[in-house]
Amino acid sequence: MSQIQRTPLFADHVALGARMVEFAGWEMPIQYKGLKEEHLAVRQGVGLFDVSHMGEIRVKGPQALATLQWLTTNDVAKLKAGEAQYSLLPNEQGGLVDDIIVYCLAENQDYLVCVNASNKDKDFQWMQKNNRGADLLDESAAWGQIAVQGPQALALCQEVLGAVDLAQVKPFRILPHQYRGHQVLIATTGYTGERGCEIFVPAEQASGLWNSLLEVGKKFRVQPIGLGARDTLRTEMCYSLYGHEIDDVMNPYSANLGWVIKPTAKDFLGKAVMLAQREKGLPQKLAGFKMIDKGIPRQGYLLFSFDNREIGRVTSGTHSPSLDEPIGIGYLSSDLAHDGSEFFVEIRGRRVKAKICKTPFVESTSL
Repeated sequence: MSQIQRTPLFADHVALGARMVEFAGWEMPIQYKGLKEEHLAVRQGVGLFDVSHMGEIRVKGPQALATLQWLTTNDVAKLKAGEAQYSLLPNEQGGLVDDIIVYCLAENQDYLVCVNASNKDKDFQWMQKNNRGADLLDESAAWGQIAVQGPQALALCQEVLGAVDLAQVKPFRILPHQYRGHQVLIATTGYTGERGCEIFVPAEQASGLWNSLLEVGKKFRVQPIGLGARDTLRTEMCYSLYGHEIDDVMNPYSANLGWVIKPTAKDFLGKAVMLAQREKGLPQKLAGFKMIDKGIPRQGYLLFSFDNREIGRVTSGTHSPSLDEPIGIGYLSSDLAHDGSEFFVEIRGRRVKAKICKTPFVESTSL
């Protein structure tokens, strides 16, 4: 069994009184003051997340673009220096190795790929196996990463980092910047639906930046945010989480991710299989729903039609702090996966009514 890892901010979390848990091989804060308070702090003000456990893989050289075009579903050729895109790492069976963000640092020759913590080693090995001549380097240990999210996030980042006018920077951009004599990367990306930044900072500088953001952020009522609220925030936005909505088997078209699959622009790993499955007809589709009867849906709960057919399963569910009501995401039979469709969720042997609704569950401010 591998030893549990700690981010460069571990001591800071302990000093703040965080409740620490094991997550994807890392000792991470699940909450500080409480999930609901932290969740609403991000929706109403600004929150800080330690996401240093995420993986960073550098893809460089004359074959960097060709390699990423083959490895990912989105069209990397469209990226100019300073731009980013959400994308997928497909496997040969039409499923996914991971979902990722590709940041273009220098067009055609230098890219940073941010991957999920739980998949970092698997992703790097997959990329090496299917490399088309790029220089690949796992830089995960070199970087800390801090996400600053919420309506006041850009104002806080502006004051601490003194970068260009961040309020004018569009989402899915990345800016190199000097901070206390070290280069950081400021990315206008996030996993909450709010405006904000994800700051890639040298690991040894992460604690200093974290504490500066906390100190300056007092006037913005900043709060440190744990993994618990990170999950409820992304669930309200209906953002996929690997191991829940997406995995190595499920076709990403079923997960409503066709918008990041560009089959007419290029070839990529598993393309023929993925498209053949879609052409044949996908048996299930991902949808968001709210409960009609009392009960909170949780991952793995089964879904049933009113005529007693098992029609799917819950992939994520929670009591939404923003809406103060239970919400869920799940795969249903494609014929039932439409707005207004009603069905049962089986919760501890009891079947309770739910209804598909439009998503995201709350309005995004990030676009």
